[in-house]
Amino acid sequence: MTAHVTHETSGSSGTPLRVGLVGYGLAGSVFHAPLIAATEGLVLDTVVTSNEERREQARAEFPEVRFAAAPDELWARADELDLIVIASPNKTHVPLATAALKAGLPVVVDKPVAGTAAGARELAALAEERGLLLSVFQNRRWDNDFLTLRSLIADGELGEVQRFESRFERWRPQPKGGWRESGDPQEIGGLLYDLGSHVVDQALVLFGPADRVYAESDVRRPGAAADDDTFVAITHTSGVRSHLYVSATTAQLGPRFRVLGSAAGYVKYGLDPQEAALREGTRPSAGVPWGVEDEALWGRLGSGESPLTGGGTPVRTLPGDYPAYYAAVADALRGKGENPVTALQAAAALDVLEAARRSARDGVTVALPAASASVSATAHATEEQSA
Repeated sequence: MTAHVTHETSGSSGTPLRVGLVGYGLAGSVFHAPLIAATEGLVLDTVVTSNEERREQARAEFPEVRFAAAPDELWARADELDLIVIASPNKTHVPLATAALKAGLPVVVDKPVAGTAAGARELAALAEERGLLLSVFQNRRWDNDFLTLRSLIADGELGEVQRFESRFERWRPQPKGGWRESGDPQEIGGLLYDLGSHVVDQALVLFGPADRVYAESDVRRPGAAADDDTFVAITHTSGVRSHLYVSATTAQLGPRFRVLGSAAGYVKYGLDPQEAALREGTRPSAGVPWGVEDEALWGRLGSGESPLTGGGTPVRTLPGDYPAYYAAVADALRGKGENPVTALQAAAALDVLEAARRSARDGVTVALPAASASVSATAHATEEQSA
């Protein structure tokens, strides 16, 4: 797909690409705005929010930023912008991305890009028709533990991987409320589509397309309306089995990764530090270490012994690198690189999420069509080449 640059001067390496950010809640303020501002060649031009408190928050960190009360204001001055980033609630992703693409603007959409795989593929087709970049923010492809595991697999340290366990667990016994925990299907809330979007995407990148999906999904907490404790099992066409857990009700957290191969296993506890750093106000900057983990949290590689009792060999965790996503987007817009996460890759993950929802509802194992597997296989091959 050819990336589109919206005005003549944007193609020059010395002219920053101007970004309009729709939404300044958690995703917009913690992830997108800081990472955009930290990326050479990008400038945060406009933030869309009508909330005065959020405007003050944005203005304090980005004094030159402009504001708009509604996304339509951006479409009206599309010639002044080079990229739209959509960090608004899930139910708005498809209509806003559609409007931006029709206005002639490249788009980054936070995950999940759509509520259905069909919706994601329709957006991909529109972007292809318009010759515009459409990318999905799957930042956890640049988590420290994920980058480390990919390196171990590529180096053959595990032998042939047979089982992949991935957990994104939390202990939040009291629901926070808001659209993310809403039971309204239109909101696309719940952990399956929130944290599940990450763990499924990582599994497909590592081990290729899904052949069959089984899931268990529950609403555990009093007052909760959306799934808050979900398990997904994927049988990949490669033969690897992925067991994925997302939960807000885990009183004792399990390992983030437990990966079992024919030669060795890798066990890693703890979360990548980048989100916590961003929430605390720390920002990526040139020459300053970023995404570095304390040695005490390094995973262990070995066989026959429990890492909890000192078995295996500590493996240095590679630094996490969220800034790499927007750097790749900037390169793609300038015709110097590929789209880091395509909408078709996101659609393959949504195929799995939809199958998981059906499996949990009906108590069945769901087979995925070959068409979905072929898209996921292409994504897996692309990631392998870039590793």
